[in-house]
Amino acid sequence: MSSLALRKAAPAAGTAPGTAQAPPTGRIALVPTLTLLLGALYCLLPVAWVVIAATKSGRELFSTFTFLPGTGFTQNIKDLSAYRDGIYWKWMGNSALYAGLGALLSTAVSAVSGYALAVYRFRGRETIFNVLMAGVLMPPVILAIPQYLLLAKADLTDSYASVLLPLVLSPYGVYLARIYAAAAVPDDVVEAGRMDGAGEWRIFTRVALPMMVPGLVTVFLFQFVAVWNNFLLPYIMLSDDEKFPITLGLFTLLEQGSNTPALYTLVITGALLAIVPLVALFLVIQRFWSLDLLSGAVKS
Repeated sequence: MSSLALRKAAPAAGTAPGTAQAPPTGRIALVPTLTLLLGALYCLLPVAWVVIAATKSGRELFSTFTFLPGTGFTQNIKDLSAYRDGIYWKWMGNSALYAGLGALLSTAVSAVSGYALAVYRFRGRETIFNVLMAGVLMPPVILAIPQYLLLAKADLTDSYASVLLPLVLSPYGVYLARIYAAAAVPDDVVEAGRMDGAGEWRIFTRVALPMMVPGLVTVFLFQFVAVWNNFLLPYIMLSDDEKFPITLGLFTLLEQGSNTPALYTLVITGALLAIVPLVALFLVIQRFWSLDLLSGAVKS
């Protein structure tokens, strides 16, 4: 009887006395792994289709197996570049202008606004922040028509400014900047700068801004992708196709493809090339982002 009790009380090998054995997790871990694999397949399958379809000529696109590569990728790029004297690259340049300049301006406004909301105490601060939060929850389609009417009153429609100006203020960017500034910029550091005689602008640019860089990189990336993929605002604001971004330009090509099926290969090839800048930007910023997460708080 005593030997049986001792065997029951003895802990398993490799475990501390008084601790329970962990249940086997192999089957439990298999479920999230399979879920992630299915999610990755769901996201990557359309990308794989675009990559493969862009290699096919117009004849191969409708006559060969879906995921069988074709032989017309080089010719597709030549035809796309020759279409209307290379207007596709004009659209790409417009998208780079809208997304690059718009993301920079939006990040700058978000940095100043988020820092002010995080550091300064003034009447109405929480009210302003709550209004910005309401802007985060509001769908862009609700704002598109009022923005068009306001810019039409200022005679700015069908211009580059009509696409850039509504993008300068990003409620979500201000929200991220405030949250990151509140966490990354200690009040003691700001007070130390004031005691040393530094002005508020100098404290922001020389002390707080380097600490906020990782968060601002995130704001820039989100805003760049959002502007690059933006369709509704340019669709409402612009009528001159020379000012179209790549999203609107490919849409017009797709509409014409219903009457000219040969344009489908140009649309697919153009869609593939439009992904490349986003992938390159993400890879570059991801490296910069990782470095800043490690060293941003100790920069001077």
